Amino acid sequence: MKASVATARLHRPKGHSSRERLAPRLGTRGHPEASRAAILKAAVAEFAENGIAGARTDAIAQAARVNKALIYYYFEDKDALYDAVLDHVFGGMRARLMPVLESKLPPRKKMLEYLGAYFDYLAANPLFTRVVQGDWMQSRTGNVRMRRIARKYFRPVFEKLADVLREGIRAGEFRAVSPMDFLPSVAAVIVFYFRAAPLMKTLTKVDPLSEQRIRERRVFVLEFISAALFR
Repeated sequence: MKASVATARLHRPKGHSSRERLAPRLGTRGHPEASRAAILKAAVAEFAENGIAGARTDAIAQAARVNKALIYYYFEDKDALYDAVLDHVFGGMRARLMPVLESKLPPRKKMLEYLGAYFDYLAANPLFTRVVQGDWMQSRTGNVRMRRIARKYFRPVFEKLADVLREGIRAGEFRAVSPMDFLPSVAAVIVFYFRAAPLMKTLTKVDPLSEQRIRERRVFVLEFISAALFR
């Protein structure tokens, strides 16, 4: 027995401790943060392409390079995974925008910083605009989901941005516009470009998401909205 143990030690690969040999791989429960992040990234792409109704957990598991069972370890079912994706998308957006809106910048500067941050967030994550499909509002569950997202993520940003508008109007920096009309228009100018990128690429034979086009579009967005708002 002692000879066998000694022989095993002699043939053990150098630089590999027993702890290293037993270290869990991505795709196991031993790397929860990395595995969960991989699942969410794959789920974003799958939901963006197929919506919640058409998305397949098999495809998500394959893209994330994890066992399908691991998806159900972290997320109860496909609906729970979709909710987690929405939290990931809109939580990241809120975290990026709220510090700008809560800053001490004057209204004009704050609005420009907000527009740039909003655009940059979507430019870095162009699939995010396609995650919210029409089918999330076609059922009672979808309506509950929409209300939760609106209350948790949209409302804080909307209220702060409306305050910026009112402050700028009082200071004479902005035209007298209604937040109810102006803010959805701002979102449309920014969001639709990324939402329609596949169609625009087909029509124009130019990649709307290329670095050059993103730079050009960013300049256009800030100038376009500034012309509509600033005095």
